[in-house]
Amino acid sequence: MEHNPANSNFIRNIIKEDLESGKRNHVITRFPPEPNGYLHIGHAKSIVINFDLADEFNGKTNLRFDDTNPLKEDVEYVNSIKEDVKWLGYDWDGLFFASDYFEEMYNRAVLLIKKGKAYVDDLSADEIRAYRGTLKEPGKDSPYRDRSVEENLDLFERMRKGEFGNGEKVLRAKIDMKSPNINLRDPVIYRISHATHHNTGDKWCIYPMYAFAHPIEDAIEDVTHSICTVEFEDQRPLYNWVVAETEMAGTPQQIEFGRLNITNAVMSKRKLRKLVEEGIVDGWDDPRMPTISGLRRKGYTPEAIRAFVRETGVSKGSGFVDSQMLDHFVREDLKLKSPRTMGVVRPLKVVITNYPEGQVEMLDAENNPENPEMGTRQIPFSREIYIEQEDFMEDPPKKYFRLFPGNEVRLKHAYFIKCEDFVKDAEGNVVEIHCTYDPETKSGTGFTGRKVKGTLHWVEASQAVPAEFRLFEPLLLDEEPEEEVEAEVADVAGTEEESAIVEKSFLDHVNPNSMKVLNGFVEENMKGVALQEKFQFFRHGYFNVDPKHTTADKLVFNEIVSLKSSFKL
Repeated sequence: MEHNPANSNFIRNIIKEDLESGKRNHVITRFPPEPNGYLHIGHAKSIVINFDLADEFNGKTNLRFDDTNPLKEDVEYVNSIKEDVKWLGYDWDGLFFASDYFEEMYNRAVLLIKKGKAYVDDLSADEIRAYRGTLKEPGKDSPYRDRSVEENLDLFERMRKGEFGNGEKVLRAKIDMKSPNINLRDPVIYRISHATHHNTGDKWCIYPMYAFAHPIEDAIEDVTHSICTVEFEDQRPLYNWVVAETEMAGTPQQIEFGRLNITNAVMSKRKLRKLVEEGIVDGWDDPRMPTISGLRRKGYTPEAIRAFVRETGVSKGSGFVDSQMLDHFVREDLKLKSPRTMGVVRPLKVVITNYPEGQVEMLDAENNPENPEMGTRQIPFSREIYIEQEDFMEDPPKKYFRLFPGNEVRLKHAYFIKCEDFVKDAEGNVVEIHCTYDPETKSGTGFTGRKVKGTLHWVEASQAVPAEFRLFEPLLLDEEPEEEVEAEVADVAGTEEESAIVEKSFLDHVNPNSMKVLNGFVEENMKGVALQEKFQFFRHGYFNVDPKHTTADKLVFNEIVSLKSSFKL
């Protein structure tokens, strides 16, 4: 896959200057997800930035799983992340796990204790939080801060051996409780967690905190530029302190960029997990989810996502990007790739009364008028067809150019038909239209005798293939846009506490119409289409063959995007 460099940005300029000045002679970046959920569109930006920059400077990019919290992590997430990175078009140079380095991290923590730079604390989580102080008030020392090196070494070893319960003790870095940067007020660097780890099993019962583990991982892997999102900027002094005080050979440089936030999308990992756990969505890959697997199942393409991310650029500011911008890139990518076809999502039968009974003729239809190389196909036409319910009105308003009594329209790829009559059921619903056709008006014959203003799509009834169409709207209504802050930023008293509590009330804003399921028909030649195959349905939009619910006996199409948007680049 070709990696087109993004527009010039400050990170690229830093790397270029580092190489030109001789500060660096190579480039290694990394994408370091925590395997506690599925990746979303925001992670795609980090993936593209890290891999594209390394490629541009002939460097390497590692995929590393920051698996330091066994309570939330699972091999399912590891496998999904690998699949997402591959699907986006990237291949990592090295595959690593933070848990691969647990012994090294433990030894570095012991080194800090021996240097008088770390101590075992018995304060509870709430007490540590209270002692920490505020942005306006300095923190105060723990009563256990001045334990001797020998006592700290003994207690830390006993923590490792499992002599203490969860939360009884933590290991803290000894830095400065009066620092204006709260991250430097003796942060917790190890906590006790008697839990089975997906990679190391029951070997460990103490686990390093993200803020301690991450810089050590970068240094071990000789990462040169540790590119992360801007909420980690305040932690950069701690990052540098850990690298220096643990006496790591590597010298990674942390650089922050503004994270990607999209309107009309739930970008909180906690909320996404809640939607899955509550059964509100059909798993992490539900097409309404902004996860990469959800976007893939919906029908988005990796080319469109990469182009979108590159267009948003790289800056320090976060801000919000209009979700229509992403849809724009999807349309641009699909318009020359996707075959055109006809599908009727709310079918209404039309009987062409003057067409010979039992006759079926084959008509020519182009597969993509914008890409003639895609050729043509043959579609059947007969006395009975289906059109959209919305394409007929008994008593239409002005400027309604579709079917109504006495009006004539063109059938796409076929003939002119004229509405002569209609049939209603007992409830007064129109269930059948009776029309006549003009055999002189066949598409492609050059007929110019008269013109009509309306063109309708249709599907021949006797050979029509039943299909389910899934149409989507935003998942949440009236939800204030928010910037999601990763849980790792919260470094609180021995647990990686989430940086905000999920308010269950957000579930009250779930859009009951976020997915509409309609049963209609598609052309006969749609039998046997491949999973994930994409089509443009005339007048409806782009659709993807759902890979999860489509079977040999049931076609399911997910709406990718509508045909048009008011969005302009």
